[in-house]
Amino acid sequence: MVDHREKAYALLKADADKILKLIKVQMDNLTMPQCPLYEEVLDTQMFGLSREIDFAVRLGLIEEPVGKQLLDRLEQELSALHEAFTKK
Repeated sequence: MVDHREKAYALLKADADKILKLIKVQMDNLTMPQCPLYEEVLDTQMFGLSREIDFAVRLGLIEEPVGKQLLDRLEQELSALHEAFTKK
């Protein structure tokens, strides 16, 4: 039997990894992070992931610190992207 907690975490991590790939593409190309389309897509993705994490926490499928760690990792990458762009 599949452990629902492990599966929930794996799905959330996969969604976080998709967002991370978007960030990495921007890092590799140093495309302007203030691009409205880029910001809208990324904001929408981050908001969606935060809602997924909140839902999983409320169901007891993951612990709140685990969900926060997933979001924190993405926010650190976003910060690195903005810093790299401003140094460009």
